[in-house]
Amino acid sequence: MAKSVAVILSGCGFQDGAEIQESVMTLLALDLQGASYQCFAPDIEQFKVQNHLTGESAFESRNVLIESARIARGDIKALSEFEVANFDALVMPGGFGAALNLSTFAIDGAACKINSDVEAAVRKTYSAKKPIGALCIAPVILAKLIPDANLTIGNDTDVAKALESMGANHSNSNHGEVLVDPVNKLVTTPCYMLDAKVSDIYQGANALVRELITLSS
Repeated sequence: MAKSVAVILSGCGFQDGAEIQESVMTLLALDLQGASYQCFAPDIEQFKVQNHLTGESAFESRNVLIESARIARGDIKALSEFEVANFDALVMPGGFGAALNLSTFAIDGAACKINSDVEAAVRKTYSAKKPIGALCIAPVILAKLIPDANLTIGNDTDVAKALESMGANHSNSNHGEVLVDPVNKLVTTPCYMLDAKVSDIYQGANALVRELITLSS
């Protein structure tokens, strides 16, 4: 039977939302590996809006769910509607939205708070013993919520130290590599936490999805 996976997005654009290439490659990998998916996002205002051409802040407000709908082609639900019984696994692409909108890690570091809908989805999935995947910077959410999690965000020393200060165990990784925590059923991969090409992103996303589906069997 085909697996069904919930995908949590955090906006649209790596500087203030979900990393688009990581998100699309994750959806592509799920499709190619025979899994169905449903995208979700919190129905909240973004922490900030960034001009991706100039890198400067844009003084306007945008909604995380509405922006995430751009990636999902409109087929998306508010994360408050997530029902763990309907899915075999959960996955979170990266981008600064994971550290600004899904959590406050970009501002508060190890003292960060997690969005309440994100926390509920992760905790329910973990309690149901269903696997969770996280790409790029998104593993910080798992470090905050899951005790003694084994994770990777690549080889960024400062972020790795922050993860460890939250109680996680960090291992360095390279392009296309994943770290599997079979006890906690977690799969993580660095993606654009490294200086990567789009082909590296696909390799990482594809490998993560493969392990996620294996853990859900």
